[in-house]
Amino acid sequence: MNSMAELNFSNLLDLAKNAAICAGQEILKIYTEDDFGVVYKKDESPLTKADQAAHDIIVNKLKSSSLPILSEEGAEIPFAERSKWDYFWMVDPLDGTKEFIKKNGEFTVNIALIHNGIPIMGVVYTPVTSELFYALQGCGAYKLVEGHTHPLQKSANETLEDLRVVASRSHLNEETKSFMNQLVSPEIVSMGSSLKFIVLSEGNAEVYPRFAPTMEWDSAAAHAICNEVGLEVFNVKTKRALEYNKEDLLNPYFIVASPVILKQLDLE
Repeated sequence: MNSMAELNFSNLLDLAKNAAICAGQEILKIYTEDDFGVVYKKDESPLTKADQAAHDIIVNKLKSSSLPILSEEGAEIPFAERSKWDYFWMVDPLDGTKEFIKKNGEFTVNIALIHNGIPIMGVVYTPVTSELFYALQGCGAYKLVEGHTHPLQKSANETLEDLRVVASRSHLNEETKSFMNQLVSPEIVSMGSSLKFIVLSEGNAEVYPRFAPTMEWDSAAAHAICNEVGLEVFNVKTKRALEYNKEDLLNPYFIVASPVILKQLDLE
């Protein structure tokens, strides 16, 4: 068990940022190859050699922290063991594997630090653009690109009119269509991987309704970033923030938006 007093969060953030960048550089090397070594997991989701290479790099980097690591590409860890963790790393070494295979650039490396079910630190790295997004609880959220650091800020639009909604143009399910129907002239913004959250944290969209399956590692890092710009990652069923390290690591349906917008929505 680690107490908060024992942890140096600035050092841990630097460690996570370095791990994400190094993993991203390795992903890019494989991105230029002809053969991604694609295989399919039990749930029929694709896995490439880039996923595994990024996992190996991140685990090797983070192990110096002596904190447990839960990675999408790691071995399954029983809840009886995980439930005893105070702090741990939650990792998605390559989020957006389908986007990687399509070569559209919309994939990320995600590393979060979880404390008692809450993401208190998040790092999201976009290998193709070399953009690093990160946040630490109480310290704001930032974007580092070409050596320059910029604070992130959510959109100022908090009415239900002319909202930019992150959704798939081609795969709007019935729940999402029903949600969109209560908005006035919404504009659809299409994006892959955890960049769906990042679009909101940069102020380039206002709402992200997710009424389809995701796993905890898909959202954890970007959730920490959203928290620091005043956005909520809102569990539609419980009306509270998403929680992490549940026995079932599948996320419930959720909506990302500002508290002001959430209050105006019909979420019954």
